[in-house]
Amino acid sequence: MLVVAKLDRLSRSLVDFAGLMERASREGWALVSLDLGVDTSTPQGEMLANVMASFAQFERRLIAERTKAALAALKARGVRLGRPRVLPDAVVDRIAEMSATGLGLRVIARTLNDDGTPTANGGLCWHPSTVAVVLRGLRLDAEAAAARGAA
Repeated sequence: MLVVAKLDRLSRSLVDFAGLMERASREGWALVSLDLGVDTSTPQGEMLANVMASFAQFERRLIAERTKAALAALKARGVRLGRPRVLPDAVVDRIAEMSATGLGLRVIARTLNDDGTPTANGGLCWHPSTVAVVLRGLRLDAEAAAARGAA
């Protein structure tokens, strides 16, 4: 028997829940949900558990829609989403300048490594992917500034 405090915390995916129910049936154990008093060893309990799993998935999809809409509204207002930048502006400006001259990500990373330029976390090893993240951050900053100017 698997006992859970709340059925919606076990799974919010109907497919995953159905797989779990199939496994329980195949292996001969039951699922008991304490919040609803659901015991899947009975036909009524199994049906109720499936209905509740459907509602849990529905709720998850609603939350995702609301979150997506809220993030889009913030972006439209020019709010920069994500972690705040900790890399010094001088390093960011240097990366932007090297990129603007046509240097590739690998060359920029190698140059920063050769010069001993510390990364955002104080490390000394730049990777092309790290340089790409810095350049993406600059694009996001520009988009946020443009959105603020349009608002």
